[in-house]
Amino acid sequence: MRDWQEEVDFAVTVCDLDGKIILMNKKSGMAFQKKGGRALVGANALDCHPGPARARLRAMLKRPFTNAYTIEKNGVKKLIYQTPWLKDGKPRGLVELSLELPEKLPHFIRK
Repeated sequence: MRDWQEEVDFAVTVCDLDGKIILMNKKSGMAFQKKGGRALVGANALDCHPGPARARLRAMLKRPFTNAYTIEKNGVKKLIYQTPWLKDGKPRGLVELSLELPEKLPHFIRK
């Protein structure tokens, strides 16, 4: 159960409070193949983001909060979910999940 993230069908990228990438699962490595793939482990995530995204990531590392949004690139829609990870109740870094979304996504309202 320890390596569950390795075989899931979405990208998992984790960085510490300094922004250093400490984990990329297989799907994350594939998503960032043009920038080095899993060789990015040890690099700084701030260096992998352009201006506005870098500023938001820096703010999230200083005062942890969740950032969620959708993107579309080459016809593929994705949900990006960035959130703090905690140890003993204290922020230790950020986790980013990147999930491909189907063209038609059902939406249910539950009571």
